[in-house]
Amino acid sequence: MPSIRSRFRHWPLALLLTAAMPVAVAAQVATNPPPAVPNARPVTIEHIKVHAPSIEGNLEGESADRDVLVVLPPSYAASPKRRYPVVYALHGYSIGAEQWSKEIHLTEASAGAFAKGSKEMILVLPDSKTIHNGSMYSSSMTTGDFETFVSRDLIRYIDAHYRTIANRDSRGLAGHSMGGYGTARIGMKHPDMYGAIYMMSPCCLSARTAGTIDPAAAATLEALKSPADSATLPFMLRAQLASAAAWSPDPKAPPLYLDLPTKNGVVQPDVLAKWAANAPLAFVDQYIGNLKQYRAIAIDVGDQDGLKVDAAKLHQVMTDYGIANSFTIYPGTHTSNVATRVQENVLPFFSANLKFER
Repeated sequence: MPSIRSRFRHWPLALLLTAAMPVAVAAQVATNPPPAVPNARPVTIEHIKVHAPSIEGNLEGESADRDVLVVLPPSYAASPKRRYPVVYALHGYSIGAEQWSKEIHLTEASAGAFAKGSKEMILVLPDSKTIHNGSMYSSSMTTGDFETFVSRDLIRYIDAHYRTIANRDSRGLAGHSMGGYGTARIGMKHPDMYGAIYMMSPCCLSARTAGTIDPAAAATLEALKSPADSATLPFMLRAQLASAAAWSPDPKAPPLYLDLPTKNGVVQPDVLAKWAANAPLAFVDQYIGNLKQYRAIAIDVGDQDGLKVDAAKLHQVMTDYGIANSFTIYPGTHTSNVATRVQENVLPFFSANLKFER
């Protein structure tokens, strides 16, 4: 039986207020390890802090000093003159970079990929968890501008402190679930920063309608007195708050500084419109020229993951516009085989499609 988070994290963050679930969300999802690779040389993982000017002054009180994991390939220390491409990898909703590193078995998957023939690269995992469990990698006065953090601040820091090949053709962007959404969103808007993108089980691709409102759930959200009060809410209600903080911020609505899709139990069309405007399937047509600049684009999703429907739609839109992209439905749930995908597919994809020389 999958954990609560693995069952609910794959739901799109719909504009549907759900009834409160009387269960706790698991802090960590157990995932299958990647196939073992004998004699794989170890990678080095550094835990650093990166200051993000783009997140300073946010109304939610999110720290502008972000935790970041940096994976240095086996040859990094012994080859002081060598420079490497960089892949930025974005975690999903309700977890941070550290938790995600365990879900994807980061040390084993990266070392295994390099041992199996993927060219060595640097991997960077920024933490974008917020008080409501996720930034949506969006730009908001309430949460801060996480889109700019990923696409500008973080890249500048990594290029200044590590031996990178500092150009777009040697830079990749990938992410899972909310991170897959972030990859779609940021990738469409910032092709000047990345040469290839890989969306793993991307969530939140399509615009949603209000659906049937649960009065108790709506009342619970509207009654919150502080951001910290959300800590005890069930998964989907916290996801509602994360979506509202990212997509319908309101500097005149303390203490949460956001507008919910309901007010006094009544649907708010203006808020729904703002949320819909942040759905990649709604805005992809505006960025076709940007998508055509990529050297390669990939999407994958598990066959037991409800997100496969919208992922297939995004694949088809790009295909209809003549944008080359690969789309794979593999055996698994939303989380079960992500580590294997990283080792066997994601890193080989970037090995084949990034430039490894200046």
